[in-house]
Amino acid sequence: MSALAWTAAASLAAWLWLLLAQGFFWRTDIWLPVRRTPASWPSVALVVPARDEAAVLPLSLPSLLKQDYPGEARIFLVDDSSSDGTGELARTLAAQHGGLPLTVTTPGEPPAGWTGKLWAVRHGIAEARTTQQPDYLLLTDADISHEPDSLRELVAAAHGSGFDLVSQMARLRATSVWERLIVPAFVYFFAQLYPFRRIAVDGSRTAAAAGGCVLLRDEAAARAGVPESIRHAVIDDVALARAVKSTGGRIWLGLADKVDSIRPYPRLGDLWRMVSRSAYAQLRHQPLLLLGTVVGLLLVYVVPPAGLVLALVTGDGPAAWAAGLAWLVMTATYVPMLRYYRQPLWLAPLLPATAVLYLLMTVDSAVQHYRGRGAAWKGRTYARPDRTEPAPDQ
Repeated sequence: MSALAWTAAASLAAWLWLLLAQGFFWRTDIWLPVRRTPASWPSVALVVPARDEAAVLPLSLPSLLKQDYPGEARIFLVDDSSSDGTGELARTLAAQHGGLPLTVTTPGEPPAGWTGKLWAVRHGIAEARTTQQPDYLLLTDADISHEPDSLRELVAAAHGSGFDLVSQMARLRATSVWERLIVPAFVYFFAQLYPFRRIAVDGSRTAAAAGGCVLLRDEAAARAGVPESIRHAVIDDVALARAVKSTGGRIWLGLADKVDSIRPYPRLGDLWRMVSRSAYAQLRHQPLLLLGTVVGLLLVYVVPPAGLVLALVTGDGPAAWAAGLAWLVMTATYVPMLRYYRQPLWLAPLLPATAVLYLLMTVDSAVQHYRGRGAAWKGRTYARPDRTEPAPDQ
């Protein structure tokens, strides 16, 4: 066989392995586990870190205030040094809508070694423990909207299945052209890296959560020492899940049908910044891991369409068959995610183009790191921590 045929065959082998041996990552039927009504509903503190979120709070905060929860629940919104009146707006919305009690607090700028979000979460948890002594903590972002029974369903799932951490990946907005092209692929790639089915398996080393919606047993948080033990983490949701699982906690992650992100990413630049700010941190700031990622993405996502075209031009039958089958498997595994996001299926064959965009975003993330800009978010830049985060375990 030709070199092209061997390369295409390697890509096909990689896709067959991903299809059958990577935890069936492509399936989207991962919903909340068994839910049972507790005899007595536990108390919950809803901790919301918020930095310059005045644009989205009118849509997200009322959904928390209106939670239909039978037990005691309080909201602790932590205004992380906002400059747009986030804290005052939150108080106004609470006065207008009523519902769950709301406490707005401000911790000030984070000290060295802390990311802003985790410093805000620490402050919110401390405030909740002083005020309420909650059984559970719901960590949710300020751009996340919840259906009225979201909290009740999360608690019932954690109680019914004995999980210490239950997290749902909020359905991200996919309305603009660039959101339609990039957002479903973002979740698809995440599931490929952290197969949801493996996360819930006791003894599995795979651990991840989605920071927009994490229900965490307070006892498990204390046992894992979070957020102090992960205070430097840029990818804080994955670090949180690892900390909880490494201390004996049982965790679960799946897709959401009652939790939505309302933050818009209308332009390519908006999505580019979202991905690139943490992509190199995911690779532990290691050049060799970056090189391996680039080579892997090219082999898995670029070789099938490029190899098929080249094989057809040169008349290389074996290469054409291998590349074509690899592209077909890739396309088929992407269809369920497009259906979950209610997107047209003709986007599925375009996944290689989206993968190239993600490759460029990852390389840009490394370039920004070596320029000293690190992971930047809302006016803050985080350099590489002294103690790097562990690589994902598959």
